[in-house]
Amino acid sequence: MDKELAREVILENFQHPVNKSEVMGSDYQKVNTRNPNCIDNIDLYIKFNNDKIEDIHFLGEACAISTASTSVMIKNLIGKTIKEAKEYINNFYAMCDEEEYDDTLLKEGLAFQDIYKQSNRKHCATLPYKGILKALEEYENK
Repeated sequence: MDKELAREVILENFQHPVNKSEVMGSDYQKVNTRNPNCIDNIDLYIKFNNDKIEDIHFLGEACAISTASTSVMIKNLIGKTIKEAKEYINNFYAMCDEEEYDDTLLKEGLAFQDIYKQSNRKHCATLPYKGILKALEEYENK
């Protein structure tokens, strides 16, 4: 993805994030992910259905990178099985770590392909992924 398109994707997902709203209900699992060194503090609300991610919402305060990354992550994980979600997440982390990854899986996630160049922003981009991994582990251990 070229730099201008990446900038547009990040800005759009920051200004108009997908599913930024609190969800109440026992069928949603809530998990918090935060960076103690800055303002980023996100609550993720995940609804699972037969080992599939049926829905994800989020609420919280976060920088542009964390907010945009959360929005992009949500778009890419809703409807995926847990196995597919983990594959997406592993590829996102590999991209952020400058390792080999499957770019066909990441879609808008490719907007963060140069994040490794700014190590302080890498934590912002991966913050929602830490939360969703925690939620996936909790779901699998039930």
